[in-house]
Amino acid sequence: MDPITLEVHWSRLISIADEAATALLRTAFSTIVRESNDFATVLMDASGNSVSENTGGIASFSCILPRTTRAFLERFPPGTWRPGDCVITNDPWLATGHLPDITAVSPIFYRGRLVGFAGSIAHSPDVGGALWGADCQEVFEEGVRIPPLRIMREGVWNADVLEMFLANVRVPRQVQGDLEAQITANTVCAAGVVEFLEDSGLDDLAPLGAALAERTDLAMRRAIAALPDGEYSAVQEADGFDAQTTRIMCTVRIAGEEMEIDFAGTSEQIARGINCVMNYTHAYSVYPVKCALDPFTPRNEGSYRAITVRAPAGCILNPAYPAPVSARQLTGHLLAGAIYRALGPIMPDRIIADCGGAPTMRCLFSGLDRHGDRFSQVLFASGGMGAAPMRDGLPTTAFPTNAGAGSIEAFESVAPLVVWQKQFRPDSGGAGRMRGGLGQVAEIEVRAPGPLRLSLLSDRREHPALGMLGGAPGACSDIRMSDGTRPHPKSRTSIGPGMRLTMSYAGGGGYGPPGERDPQALAADIRDGVVSEAGARAYRA
Repeated sequence: MDPITLEVHWSRLISIADEAATALLRTAFSTIVRESNDFATVLMDASGNSVSENTGGIASFSCILPRTTRAFLERFPPGTWRPGDCVITNDPWLATGHLPDITAVSPIFYRGRLVGFAGSIAHSPDVGGALWGADCQEVFEEGVRIPPLRIMREGVWNADVLEMFLANVRVPRQVQGDLEAQITANTVCAAGVVEFLEDSGLDDLAPLGAALAERTDLAMRRAIAALPDGEYSAVQEADGFDAQTTRIMCTVRIAGEEMEIDFAGTSEQIARGINCVMNYTHAYSVYPVKCALDPFTPRNEGSYRAITVRAPAGCILNPAYPAPVSARQLTGHLLAGAIYRALGPIMPDRIIADCGGAPTMRCLFSGLDRHGDRFSQVLFASGGMGAAPMRDGLPTTAFPTNAGAGSIEAFESVAPLVVWQKQFRPDSGGAGRMRGGLGQVAEIEVRAPGPLRLSLLSDRREHPALGMLGGAPGACSDIRMSDGTRPHPKSRTSIGPGMRLTMSYAGGGGYGPPGERDPQALAADIRDGVVSEAGARAYRA
């Protein structure tokens, strides 16, 4: 297939995944999907290998979904699938690492033959059990675990399974609405593939998918081969849980056109929900490498073949069942920083400093509104991104995830909550030749008639986002109640009517020595209120 035709076909397949994503966004019930972007859609061939992904989805989801589909095929061989089927799971070890994410996969048939799969993942507004939190001690407490099963068979709902699941969640209407939106997205994707095959004259996705994967594999191998062979290491520490500080040991080995990322020496798994399963560890190891080494080639199955990821069984990055894993992002999001710090000496022009939004800080409110209806609402906001070699870090922007807060008006419209402020946090970005991205301050008041349940998922209270190559760390995070108390940063508690929760999000690390910052850029920061006169001393010392 000539390169021009291949590029045209590839662009068309990406647009099919994007069209499926649009269908999911427009039909979803929860603001988690509609506003906060916590989803992904992927087109795969008949073997479960990814062919194209939607351009705006969660990167870890897109990397994991093919793995989950191949697990489905072990349970349900290709010959057992029928048009109109849909298989789902939220098993953390088979899918994305925690129960709130539901994976839905549907077969694609063309002229009576199975030619591919359409898959989607979305963060459900509730999965029962405890609230989405970090303080459970076993996965059994964290919600309903769904093994791989057919939620639809030839277009007919498995009513018994659906009824059982919805009977165990707090907001069944939203949960069912989002699940139906995922199936709609898969249907749109399948229809797009059939139309594409008719237009292109192809009768299968496999040869095209293999050609595309070959090219993405080659692009990554060339990028790795350009780096010097060797072994490079870094350590990343995190707050952990109470006195159990967690440590990520990262060693990157480069040999020719292959890379190995080894987490031997990392802290053992703990009896709290910040353990990170291997699927998630793999996804958030290979994705940062892809961003740094080959950012412009679209992602698919071939993008990660040259990279091997290892983590010892029983460590916090590869926990054994039934470890609690609900807040696995509090560990998994730190991997990018560890990998970049290890690779910094050999590719300083292509990495960024630690991000204050890695890991993300979340607050979940649940309870009854003034009408007596139950709600469950999460604020998806972010700290500052780490500074890059040639530019300041982006303010209030997450990396390596790309979930966002979305519309605050939409957030307030579905919950008895008022956001009094959501603004940049001056002096939170780490000083450097390039300044770290600013965090933010969000103040939320409870307007419910009674107390609400509050779950906090946060880190960086004790371990700030570190700077790179002489840059200073960003500001730490902080959470306070209006009564002056500081709630546990990884626990469930209650918050009464009229009380306010103030969340100060961490800033990103700086890049390069602060004394090398352009005086005009520093003056502009002071003028704009990004850096105070007191904060400017860090650049003049």
